[in-house]
Amino acid sequence: MTAPTHPAEPRTRARRRRDTEHRLAHDVDVWVASAAPEGTPYLVPLSFSWDGTALWVATPAESPTGRNLAATGAARLALGPTRDVTVIDGGVEVFELDALPREHGDRFAARAGFDPRGLAGPYRWFRITPRRILAWREVNELRGRELMRDGRWLD
Repeated sequence: MTAPTHPAEPRTRARRRRDTEHRLAHDVDVWVASAAPEGTPYLVPLSFSWDGTALWVATPAESPTGRNLAATGAARLALGPTRDVTVIDGGVEVFELDALPREHGDRFAARAGFDPRGLAGPYRWFRITPRRILAWREVNELRGRELMRDGRWLD
């Protein structure tokens, strides 16, 4: 049995923001939690692209996630492992696949490794704009974990 390790010093809010922005720019997949209007939860991993202000995901329009996001206009996302997590609460906008510029779809396809525009069945784009972002690694980072509130980065 190994001895327990002690967490490193907590990161500053500025460092957590930089780490979060790096993760948004470089990670490929995100856990997407949604709920049906009557409350049934659904959790699924999806590939995403980050445009600097919002995350873009694509999923079949009639999948549980597609229906939930369109119906409620809200999602909770999680990036990273449980000991270095970023949780994002965001508002959702729905777009048909042909509603976005080709460059956007090309950027998503290059990043995600698949292109929803070429798949059978009706897919949609979902733009998730962060309203609240939390980030922490260990218990010593629980205090100060809120990085964004009401869509604005905190100082």
